[in-house]
Amino acid sequence: MTRPQETCDWEALRALAHEAMRHAYAPYSGYPVGVAALVDDGRTVSGCNVENASYGLGLCAECGLVSELQRTGGGRLTHFTCVDGNGDVLVPCGRCRQLLYEFGGPDLLLETPEGVLPLARMLPQAFGPDHLTK
Repeated sequence: MTRPQETCDWEALRALAHEAMRHAYAPYSGYPVGVAALVDDGRTVSGCNVENASYGLGLCAECGLVSELQRTGGGRLTHFTCVDGNGDVLVPCGRCRQLLYEFGGPDLLLETPEGVLPLARMLPQAFGPDHLTK
């Protein structure tokens, strides 16, 4: 049986995230971010951060990715990576981990500086849709 991380070309996914990062709008922080993910139907989606003069209104790259996921047909995220302006792998912030949980669940595989980890390890005991049906 093939393990999930072996079915992902992480280098290609990271390259897509790096390409998305080039479209970031980060005039305030100067910190562009790009993300990319595989979807359970084989599609790839990506996103970049978009800042705002009212700092709290800025959008993390993961917001754009999830919007692209929904715009192109929905589905579940299976593999995810995030890079900075140098192409170095980043870990999503807590808010974005929660967002990724909604659309990928605990088994979503994240590329991190420490290697590929399931989201359940990055967001233990997560609150999710199942809690709202109890």
